[in-house]
Amino acid sequence: FLLKTGKIRILYIIIIRYGRCLIIMCSEEHRVYLSRLKRDKVIVTVLRISILFILLLVWEVLARYNLINSFLSSSPLLVLKTTINLIKENDLIIHIWYTLYETIISFSIASILGLLIASLFWANKRVAMVFDPYLTVLNSLPKVSLGPLLIIWVGANVRSIIVMAILISVFTTIINMYNAFNQTDKSKILLLKSFGASKMQIFVKLVLPFNVKTLMNTLKINISLSLIGVIMGELLVSKKGLGYLITYGSQVFNLNLVITSIFI
Repeated sequence: FLLKTGKIRILYIIIIRYGRCLIIMCSEEHRVYLSRLKRDKVIVTVLRISILFILLLVWEVLARYNLINSFLSSSPLLVLKTTINLIKENDLIIHIWYTLYETIISFSIASILGLLIASLFWANKRVAMVFDPYLTVLNSLPKVSLGPLLIIWVGANVRSIIVMAILISVFTTIINMYNAFNQTDKSKILLLKSFGASKMQIFVKLVLPFNVKTLMNTLKINISLSLIGVIMGELLVSKKGLGYLITYGSQVFNLNLVITSIFI
């Protein structure tokens, strides 16, 4: 009826919304398969939580019965008490927000910059060949060694922390995305070229969509590297942030504060 009356959009919505239910109703095997997937997901979630709970329980028991030195290794209960005290003093949210802000800024800049440079290298192989050894050297360079220079060049402020985080994460983005772009199906590129597609059209219509999964995985790595860079920068120069709490806790020998900051 919907086809005869031309109401294709309504038919499409009905198929999308109720299609899965129809498949489950018509196929017992499919229903069993979905049930098994759901059960496996529940089992994995329970095991994950159980492992964390067991580790925390063992840590607390060892500290409670003095099998480990709680002054040096803290304990889950002491971490909880320290967290509550930081919340009561209105310090914790400020430090978390400070670190989160720096991480988001550095992650965004490094991801966009790395993707643009990788795209440029793919578009111009000669440029990529020229800069390849320099990129390898810069990627392997321990960025923390640049910390004192960044403080002098950029200043002892948030900018030096963000630059440190960008330097740590941007080269990984460039290398991963450039290698992924080069692994795009050559036959599909040749097909588009045979139809007269420009290099920009090939990149936008084929290369970039073909590597979306790699891009997502790279962003996952990038966000962790950005956080590492921010913490490293805060250890060197900061008056706020989780890195500052770690530095301050170590200076006053408050290891509960250090471990709480790391845990957070």
